[in-house]
Amino acid sequence: MLLRIPRLTRNATLAFLAVNLLLGAAWAQKETVLYSFCSQNECTDGAGPYGGLVFDKKGNLYGTAIGGGDYGYGAVFKVAPSGNETKLYSFSGSPDGASPYAGLVFDTKGNLYGTTYYGGPSTHGTVFKVAPSGGETVLYSFTGGTDGAYPYAGLVLDKKGNLYGTAQQGGGNNLGTVFKVTPSGKEKVLHSFTRGSDGGNPYAGLIFDKKWNLYGTTEQGGGNSEGTVFKVTPSGKETVLYSFCSETKCVDGQEPYAGLVFDKKWNLYGTTEQGGGNRNGTVFKVAPSGQETTLYNFCSQSGCTDGAYPFAGLVFDKKGNLYGTTEQGGANGYGTVFKVTPSGQETVLYSFCSQSGCTDGAYPFAGLVFDKKGNLYGTTEEGGNGYGTVFKLVP
Repeated sequence: MLLRIPRLTRNATLAFLAVNLLLGAAWAQKETVLYSFCSQNECTDGAGPYGGLVFDKKGNLYGTAIGGGDYGYGAVFKVAPSGNETKLYSFSGSPDGASPYAGLVFDTKGNLYGTTYYGGPSTHGTVFKVAPSGGETVLYSFTGGTDGAYPYAGLVLDKKGNLYGTAQQGGGNNLGTVFKVTPSGKEKVLHSFTRGSDGGNPYAGLIFDKKWNLYGTTEQGGGNSEGTVFKVTPSGKETVLYSFCSETKCVDGQEPYAGLVFDKKWNLYGTTEQGGGNRNGTVFKVAPSGQETTLYNFCSQSGCTDGAYPFAGLVFDKKGNLYGTTEQGGANGYGTVFKVTPSGQETVLYSFCSQSGCTDGAYPFAGLVFDKKGNLYGTTEEGGNGYGTVFKLVP
């Protein structure tokens, strides 16, 4: 069984789609599909990439697919700048894990680390390592008890090679954890969520500040039961910086699924998948003091052509502009790549399904990465051959 995040609106008519395919043509020349999944028999190359991408020094892209591979339980893949795809590892369910929803992180030796949502001996997910040659090692298998269960998000590394992440369930209250895994595979729970004021059910990954404090979001809990932005110290002390739905009708946003990014002044930026003035998600800023500012409300344009339901996090360019994806909305209803300025002005850079049959991709759940030239890269969960794509966008 694969976790499926519900799509809340798919009610565009065929007539609406046909008209807006013409509108999308203006953007089509800027987007290139580097790879369409299920290009091999029985999708042995992978299917359904939910997670984001990472670059190596040669410009190759690495990511995960939740399905396909040799056994149907997902894969770790590499896509060269030319578009050639290499499957590095196929998951088999047990004991190595199944359904990696998140992206990957490199260590200094070129090893890749990530999580699987399912699989492992107890079927509650794993933390894994994949060598450049493709060999896989399970560093930790979750039991579903106090150690956590179902890690949806990816990982971050400290200088000593310790890995930090979140589990969406499990822990002392079965409402998720923040955890640490050492290079030798020893796991420690830093915080168990209660879904009270501290939050609950974290889907997002973590980021460090300069003192190695960890920051993230929870999709549930907080003072208003609609999610939080939190901080956890290296010793495990948790502080909620902001609780969403603190304003009437949740115009400040609700249910943040994505992680956060810092600016140079240590302000935090992210997205909520729901809430906002139009109930279709927001881009927000939280100051170190905990003050929240909504920078943009999605579905501010007729037909939600500006995008709707941002599931992923954000990236900065050198000028402080933020870039991300919406899982739905846009000219064709299949998601967008967008830009938001520091002042809150939004521009849609690309609307997916702008090509016949959605060969350009559809439904981007993951965030974006920049190359050295300022081009953007990401994944779509559907489209292409029907099982998702790796795409490049020239802003």
